[in-house]
Amino acid sequence: MNEKNKNLVIRIVSGLILLPVVLILLSLGGAYSAGLLGVAAAICASEYYLITQKTLSPAAWVGMLLAGVLPFLALRDPTRTGEGAFWVTAFFLLFAFTYHLIRGPLPEAPTRVAHLVTGFLYGSVGLTALSAVRLMPDGMAWVFSALVITWANDTAAYFAGRFLGRHKLYPAVSPNKTWEGFAGGLVGSVGGLFITRAFFYPILTVTDCLVLGVAGGILGPIGDLCESMLKRAYGVKDSGRIIPGHGGILDRIDALLFNAPLVFVYLTFIRGLLP
Repeated sequence: MNEKNKNLVIRIVSGLILLPVVLILLSLGGAYSAGLLGVAAAICASEYYLITQKTLSPAAWVGMLLAGVLPFLALRDPTRTGEGAFWVTAFFLLFAFTYHLIRGPLPEAPTRVAHLVTGFLYGSVGLTALSAVRLMPDGMAWVFSALVITWANDTAAYFAGRFLGRHKLYPAVSPNKTWEGFAGGLVGSVGGLFITRAFFYPILTVTDCLVLGVAGGILGPIGDLCESMLKRAYGVKDSGRIIPGHGGILDRIDALLFNAPLVFVYLTFIRGLLP
């Protein structure tokens, strides 16, 4: 077996092992889903820090810890998740500034503080939103919808780009992405939600499928490109190696980190599921 086929087998096997575990923990809800999302948030923050700083400073470990705590805030009261997240973020901002004021190096301190806060937010905001969504009425249906928007987009974009792709989408950031792939992914997001509505969660309305499908089909690829931009800026191929054959957590959920807040905002302000 050549190296390419070996890597493909590893990707498939690791995916088949991880996917059921993820879905089971999410379906259990409560502390199980919050724990899953908290661990993922902490790892995402660590991957960002390692990409941008190469090492994990004591302040970075604090950022990872707090990123992992944020998804648990929804357990207390999902309607006040944003309030709790604000105070945790405010604390970490002040902590990061104070840490580098004392420890230095002073010429690099503002940049390092910015990376500390950005890594914390990048790793935690989307997954905290998903944790709050899970606790809404019919929460698993909406979490599953966020996953479908992301995964269906990624799958459809891959095949559309491979067989129809001619025009590059943003070659400076991601040379392999095409406009044809983007269009295919958009169709995949909308179609995936309609399939979800037909076979799994009829509580989804036609409007839900169209609005979330189109918005997620646009926002998800932006999240993907943003992570590609980060890796290209620092000359990194993968965000990590924690998932065999797939790379890091950020490599797998970069689009979901943008789509999860979309679902939360839609449910809160359009559907009115939170007061």
